Amino acid sequence: MLGAVLAVALGATALAGCSSTGGKRAEDRAKRLAANGSAVNTPHWTFAMVTHSGAGDTFWDIVQSGAKQAAAKDNIKFVYSNSDQADQQAQLVQAAIDSHVDGLIVTLAKPDAMKDVVGRAEKAGIPVITINSGSEQSKSFGALAHIGQDETVAGKAVGDELTRRGRKHALCVLHEQGNVGHEQRCAGAKSAFSGRMDDLYVNGTNMPDVQSALEAKLQADPSIDAVVTLGAPFAATAAKAKQQAGSHAEIDTFDLNAQVAASLKDGTIGFAVDQQPYLQGYEAVDLLWLYRYNGDMLGGGQPVLTGPQIVTKDDAAALLSYTQRGTR
Repeated sequence: MLGAVLAVALGATALAGCSSTGGKRAEDRAKRLAANGSAVNTPHWTFAMVTHSGAGDTFWDIVQSGAKQAAAKDNIKFVYSNSDQADQQAQLVQAAIDSHVDGLIVTLAKPDAMKDVVGRAEKAGIPVITINSGSEQSKSFGALAHIGQDETVAGKAVGDELTRRGRKHALCVLHEQGNVGHEQRCAGAKSAFSGRMDDLYVNGTNMPDVQSALEAKLQADPSIDAVVTLGAPFAATAAKAKQQAGSHAEIDTFDLNAQVAASLKDGTIGFAVDQQPYLQGYEAVDLLWLYRYNGDMLGGGQPVLTGPQIVTKDDAAALLSYTQRGTR
């Protein structure tokens, strides 16, 4: 069934599949490129991106926006599929291999489930680039490069920022069990934070449950003065939980979207960690194109870092314009 879904996607237009503003702009740009004859004069290759995203995650809309912009420029047919179930993500990658795509972009949030299928892509002669998660496993699995942030380094940046802000007791909210990148973020933050940090595991597919779990934790322990969420959609939920619990904790988050940018501006959120998802999607497609066209490869086998960057209220005005067009 998953293979059939991907096969249908491979037969669709190059830039179909994303309803975000950024995706629409990419489609419009692709049409202009075609009309003006300004796309590169290279073979019309097909690149597939397969991620661990669940449904409705705005972060991945931004990744796709960047990928589609690069695909329009590079004369690439871009196909996207995703599953937050590791075995299904691996099946989608296998379906892409069976469809003889010209390049693969994959995430390694749950690397053990992806190792064999990434190896099969390499044996099939399909170049693979990993993005977002799995930087430590990427090279050993046979990928050409990894594009994203080092999650441990990003976590340490959060720990340092919490310390600088004088926080004493923080809560790190993990919304996807088994995601190695999430574990690394919280562990990195703990290692750099001068105060105490506790982990709270929640069911990220059920926002009401996330809010109730946070409310209960904040009500039970009023000493918590900072809540760190690991994805932009969860920051707003944490802010609601804070209000309902009567807590004075600062809400901070990894990743950006338009709502987070607005919340930075009005002070609802203290700071965010930007890993530049648009750049992850754009560079992954562009680098695959460069590799196929000219044998180029960035990084010398080391991860190509797109973050972390701590952003605050001072950055909010500029960030709002970027997030509203779907590029940050």
